[in-house]
Amino acid sequence: MKCLAAGIALAAIATMSFAQDYPTKPVRLVIPWAAGGSTDSIGRILGQKLAEQTGQQWIIDNRGGATGTIGHAFAAKAPPDGYTLLLGTNSTFAIAPNLYKSIPYDNDSAFAPVSLVAVNPQMLTVHASLPVKSAKDLIALARAQPGQIAFSSAGVGATSHMATELFMNMAKIKMTHVPYKGGGPSFQALIGGETALSFVDAITVAPHAKAGRVRAVATSTLKRTPLMPEVPTVHESGLPNFESVTSFGMFAPAGVPRDIVGRVNREVVRALGTNDVKDKLKAQGVDAVGSSPEELVAHQKQETAKWGKVIREQGIKFE
Repeated sequence: MKCLAAGIALAAIATMSFAQDYPTKPVRLVIPWAAGGSTDSIGRILGQKLAEQTGQQWIIDNRGGATGTIGHAFAAKAPPDGYTLLLGTNSTFAIAPNLYKSIPYDNDSAFAPVSLVAVNPQMLTVHASLPVKSAKDLIALARAQPGQIAFSSAGVGATSHMATELFMNMAKIKMTHVPYKGGGPSFQALIGGETALSFVDAITVAPHAKAGRVRAVATSTLKRTPLMPEVPTVHESGLPNFESVTSFGMFAPAGVPRDIVGRVNREVVRALGTNDVKDKLKAQGVDAVGSSPEELVAHQKQETAKWGKVIREQGIKFE
């Protein structure tokens, strides 16, 4: 028994020492979306700061496709040593499990939560020709023309899609979904008048709204975004407690030693608390967060339940 106890103690000391030395080589940060998107941008800003703090390179590895599940599956199979981490969005860690009949990993057991990283508000945006100036106007028009108004999204299950489904669900209206392969094509369709409206990231909308190509009529968060403070929230505009955000969380493969998860969490929270990171994210309309692993778990459970209810009630299916 003494030998066993001594062995356990030595193993614990070795793990603690390993965590203190971590990282001793470059860290791979998997981004389950294509380069150039908001997740990629956040990952690069955060990765640069983490490299400064840890003295090791943080390599961005873009593995997009299938609403982020391809990148998640890759990260889930990585060695649990802390040198492969994942920056995922609620499109994948909360929405996809409710939408796909099967995914190649178990979302809850495959990952160890590290930290909630950031949240990104979206703007309910309409084409300039649509005769509405507020969310209330849009609801009235949709009720007068059931199913005739087309909205675009970045794809089935994307947050732009789910935000509109939540809007329709709460307002008791029906519009027609036109999914595209990504946020860029979706927004171009809106600008070109192929569709009448979409929920779009504030940083994307702002210059086009200023130029008069589109009109931002409401913000998806409970508070107005500093990027477009003149635009009221959906919550203010007649749908109390409406809230939809793109949220970003960092995860490690399950089995990564707790001490290493703790070290990564401390470094991530520290990085997100610096003025330069907060300013760079804010310039893109993104709010830095930083949380405990337990807070990320609570957020994931809340988002999973929320969007699961919307998917069931709206009868959304991935085809």
